[in-house]
Amino acid sequence: MAVERPDSEPTVAGERPGTADSAENLVPFPHENGTPRWRVVLSKLAHFVPAMFLFILAIQLMKQGAGALAPFLADSGFFDNGISTLGLGWLGAYIVLSGSPIAATALSFHAADGITPLQTFTMLSGSRLGASFIVLLVGFIYYVRGKDRRQSLGMGVLAMSMTAVQYLPGMMLGYLILRLGWLDGIQWTASGELQNFIDVGWGWAVDLIANNVPQGLLFPIGLAVILVSFKLLDRVLPELDPEKHHTTHEHWLKKPWPMFFLGCVAALLTLSVAVALTVLVPLASKGYLNRREALPYIAGANITTLADTLVAAMLLGRSSGVQVVLAEAIGVAIVTLLLLAFIYSPLRRAVIGLDDWVIGSNRRLYLFVGVLFLVPIALMLAGGLIGPFD
Repeated sequence: MAVERPDSEPTVAGERPGTADSAENLVPFPHENGTPRWRVVLSKLAHFVPAMFLFILAIQLMKQGAGALAPFLADSGFFDNGISTLGLGWLGAYIVLSGSPIAATALSFHAADGITPLQTFTMLSGSRLGASFIVLLVGFIYYVRGKDRRQSLGMGVLAMSMTAVQYLPGMMLGYLILRLGWLDGIQWTASGELQNFIDVGWGWAVDLIANNVPQGLLFPIGLAVILVSFKLLDRVLPELDPEKHHTTHEHWLKKPWPMFFLGCVAALLTLSVAVALTVLVPLASKGYLNRREALPYIAGANITTLADTLVAAMLLGRSSGVQVVLAEAIGVAIVTLLLLAFIYSPLRRAVIGLDDWVIGSNRRLYLFVGVLFLVPIALMLAGGLIGPFD
């Protein structure tokens, strides 16, 4: 059941064939532009501490604000059923260029009894399907700047395609797990001591904002705050030095299973699949990594990216929200491991083949991007036409 080691992609002009990233490239907090290590560490902490403060503040604001908005959700037309919320989560991730804030939105509405577990589950799934859009956007920027089309744009198409391959069947399996009640015994929420700590440490800030703005604005303010917190977290990430690379193709970073686990760790540490995957674009455009080697990395990142969402669910204090996140994670993990263990080679050929076909002409690329937007919009409209159901 071992995964076959992917073959090297043909080289193109401007690429460095047979190169790889060395393990030292991934060591956190290296000397950056001659800056001493201790100053780099202090800079990371200076961003990490406020990022965590703002993350928890945002969850509390969204929790309180969702309670005020919950009565109006049923009449909005966007929360009629699980189909419409799937499209809403998908499109929402495009708009904010991240899936985590949209996932937190779904859990906040669920904690306020604004949407059902099914709607929460599908909105969460949609946020994951749209989270990789930023990789395609960054790839387009690199292409406009004169980088190789296949490696820059292709990495974005690959990220979107592989995410769909994992999450569409994973979503079905996860929903089955949730529906059968296999996770009903899990009652994970933040402990009373932690909630008291949060009330003391963040209650004053929540009260200050809540006492000075209308209740209906608390949720959008919380959404804005969580976006700022993720932006600060981006600055905490370790730098990659593409100039320090290993020249042998047998290096461990070129092998599928290590790349899979590296993707798991990257998304877990960065708390963002968008960040973990976007780094692939510059590496690929400079020839240090090709799309075949990136495929298992993407697969791994798409699993552990739900870590921050699980934390948010626990902080919101609704065990059914935690069960939704776990069902999604378990379903996607099972599907991904089966794909990598048993049909990785044909899967790789199919996904790379689709990738090559899409980026082979501008017309097909425009069609691909058009479908990316039309599908979630169609889901939202179809949900409204079908009407409410559980």
